[in-house]
Amino acid sequence: MKYDLVVIGAGIQGAGVAQAAAAAGYSVLVLEQTAPAAGTSSKSSKLIHGGLRYLESAQFGLVRESLRERELLLKLAPDLVKLQPLHIPIYEHSVRSVFTIRAGLSLYSLLAGLNHHSRFRQLPRREWDQLKGLRQDGLKAVFRYYEAQTDDAALTRAVLQSAVTLGAELQMPARFIAAHRNGQRCRVEYEDARGSHAVSCRVLVNCAGPWVSQVLAGVDPALSAPGVELVQGSHLLLPPLLDQYFYLEAPADKRAVFVLPWEGKLLVGTTEKIHQDIPEKSHCSQEEQDYLLATLRHYFPHLHIDPQQVESFAGLRVLPRSDQQAFSRPREVMFEVDDPLRPRVLSIMGGKLTTYRATAQMALARIKPSLPAKDKRADTAHLPLIPVH
Repeated sequence: MKYDLVVIGAGIQGAGVAQAAAAAGYSVLVLEQTAPAAGTSSKSSKLIHGGLRYLESAQFGLVRESLRERELLLKLAPDLVKLQPLHIPIYEHSVRSVFTIRAGLSLYSLLAGLNHHSRFRQLPRREWDQLKGLRQDGLKAVFRYYEAQTDDAALTRAVLQSAVTLGAELQMPARFIAAHRNGQRCRVEYEDARGSHAVSCRVLVNCAGPWVSQVLAGVDPALSAPGVELVQGSHLLLPPLLDQYFYLEAPADKRAVFVLPWEGKLLVGTTEKIHQDIPEKSHCSQEEQDYLLATLRHYFPHLHIDPQQVESFAGLRVLPRSDQQAFSRPREVMFEVDDPLRPRVLSIMGGKLTTYRATAQMALARIKPSLPAKDKRADTAHLPLIPVH
């Protein structure tokens, strides 16, 4: 079989590329080794958001793009993406002052286009008691602004189903074995329950997430390893102890921690810890659990948390290798091609759940020199995303 694209991985980035490519009229095969969103794409903070904290590192372009995509997803996937009010409490000893938060939210609103979804306000003191359980001593101000929440795995499945509806093919479970590049095409070998298979494609798109380096290692002639490392983000799932949404400053290191009701549970996360083992061994450590619980107890000292009812999960982000702390590293998606003029292999590393659609459009632009002219079938900016039941 011959395809224009073979996409490795059916996480949100792979699903997004498959949808964009199929919409553009290309023939697409997606190879997924386990299930859609089985890796990082089901282990996020479940937010479709602009990334308020990225303003601190001046990633204004990323925030603007994310807010634009958030607005689009609220329209395209109303059953999957819903706006929720987040609360930011500021205390006497908070690193970020009332002025800083107000200025940040004002800029955030401006980057969002000053629409009604970007509104925020400072809650008057008389409303603080409505934030049940929140520590009041030393509290100086509380801001309320809005972000969107989703089921990340369900959103990934909806995007993948959209790709299939547009003509993309999906092989799952299917394990990538190797790829052989030549001047014109790639020969891709994979294995499924029926045995080994080989297909041909113009471009191999590596969306394997934490396994991106393993896929590249299977490409011949050999390609250099990307300058990236894996950063683990862990979350806790607790009983529904709170019914409001919070964006908190961790007392230990002043990082952002979300506390969010989700699917009948309370989601607390995330951490950022370098992961040096194989991706399959990623798990929430005791140190990370203690860090997240300490943050929660700091702001909600009267909560009763039964250790037997604490669940956890961990996902891996692909970030640029750096001496900086993970929290400070850029979050822009990384693209790496084997040949800038006529790419046969494109690796997509990092990226955000929120911006998967924009990432897919950028990916297609990178590989356009290797693809034939095709008649466009659809525009992903106008394709509704329907939950897959």
